[in-house]
Amino acid sequence: MGLNAAAVDKRIKAVTVTSMYNMSRVMANGYYDALTPEQRTQTLERLGEQRWKDAEKGSYAASSSNLPEKLTGNEPQFVVDYFNYYKTPRGFHPRSINSNSSWTATNPWSFMNMPLLTYIKEISPRPVLIIAGENAHSRYFSEDAYKAAAEPKELIIIPKAVHVDLYDNVDIIPFNRLEEFFKTHLNVESTKSKTTLEESR
Repeated sequence: MGLNAAAVDKRIKAVTVTSMYNMSRVMANGYYDALTPEQRTQTLERLGEQRWKDAEKGSYAASSSNLPEKLTGNEPQFVVDYFNYYKTPRGFHPRSINSNSSWTATNPWSFMNMPLLTYIKEISPRPVLIIAGENAHSRYFSEDAYKAAAEPKELIIIPKAVHVDLYDNVDIIPFNRLEEFFKTHLNVESTKSKTTLEESR
């Protein structure tokens, strides 16, 4: 969504994303684009029926994909990673959906025909910096976004990191590179000139 915002808003001078998800892609096509056209149709039909049920009930049903209260040892690694963040003091918050509940059952619907990165090339000539973990289940989103973007662009893969490591692991988040990136590409002089102009009005 950060890349999508940068594509449409020409005021944005530089953009970086970390542990990026292409939400419209994963909801429309499944992980690694494994959803068949038939499965997509079935999903859309199910979501449509759920909208009727929600309207009749007067409240939204929750998704069944919320995190478990305890790990059993049979979960996929990315579920374990999310659990170790959202269900522990690292990222738990009493009002956090990911910590305590789930998104609505119909949440995917609005994403499924709205490809977020359609205009990613229009970020250029403004620079893009994309950062992902080597072992992140979401890494392919970052790599494909990097391929689709026009220059100038940079992709940094953090060794051994998983998706949530780049949320809060300050030992591996490349703060120095982020600082260098923004200091290089944010036009401070233009900002000062704009301020001076506004003050003179």
